[in-house]
Amino acid sequence: MAYKGNNINPQRFDRGQIKLYVILAPLIIFMLLPIIYIFCHAFKPMDELFAFPPRFFVQRPTLSNFANLSKTARNAGIPMSKYVFNSIIVTLAVVIGGVIISTMAAFALSKMKFKLKGAIFQMNQAALMFVPTAVMIPRFMIITGIHVNNTYWAHILPLLAMPVSLFLIKQFIDGVPDALIEAAQMDGANTLWIYTKVVIPLIKPAIATGVILSFQQVWQYVESSNYYVNTDGMKTLAFYMTSLVNVNNVVAGQGISAAAGLIMFVPNLILFIILQKDVMNTMAHSGIK
Repeated sequence: MAYKGNNINPQRFDRGQIKLYVILAPLIIFMLLPIIYIFCHAFKPMDELFAFPPRFFVQRPTLSNFANLSKTARNAGIPMSKYVFNSIIVTLAVVIGGVIISTMAAFALSKMKFKLKGAIFQMNQAALMFVPTAVMIPRFMIITGIHVNNTYWAHILPLLAMPVSLFLIKQFIDGVPDALIEAAQMDGANTLWIYTKVVIPLIKPAIATGVILSFQQVWQYVESSNYYVNTDGMKTLAFYMTSLVNVNNVVAGQGISAAAGLIMFVPNLILFIILQKDVMNTMAHSGIK
């Protein structure tokens, strides 16, 4: 049996792994069922969408739901490309800004010494308990108070702070040896250089996790379009997709909604597949901590 470094898993298949496959295979299938259903549901014809009892798998796949979605988008007063553009701008701003804020805050809370550091981190932990509904009114008052309604900032500002991302990244930075930072300081490096050249390269898995968490939150976020933005041309793709059921009658809207749900889900799936290795490393590291 060949081993690589400290990895306890063999490089090639071993008969001792069979029991693990037997245990994990049902769990994997169970986890895949929602993804399979989303894809099947989007390609169901109208009679299968309303079949009773409901069918899990599609029997006669069709592209009619996507065709109806395209037709509805063409007949809308504002082209769907405008909503896509708004979502791309907001998503990039939130993901980049959120990762920068989370990594900077995590670095300060982990490796710098200042008063109330522990209290600030506990406040971040307490923020994890708040559901979005609990902060809806304070957010509305802040957005209105600083007069950024009907702007991109109304979409961006409420999502820049991510307590869970800060927590995971801080746990990862805690594992960076203090001796490494002290050595850089002895060589004359300032705090910004240590942050960008020493810490950031060592926490890339945690950053990848922060990217996924930020993307998942902002890509399907509709509260800003519902409550902070009144101009249709400033709303996001997520809002447009969720409103499609009400555009047509309820029957036709179900097929359009199924196709829209798949379109909104695929970017999340692709991003997770690309970065899933880093995400698993971050979760395992944070769990050990």
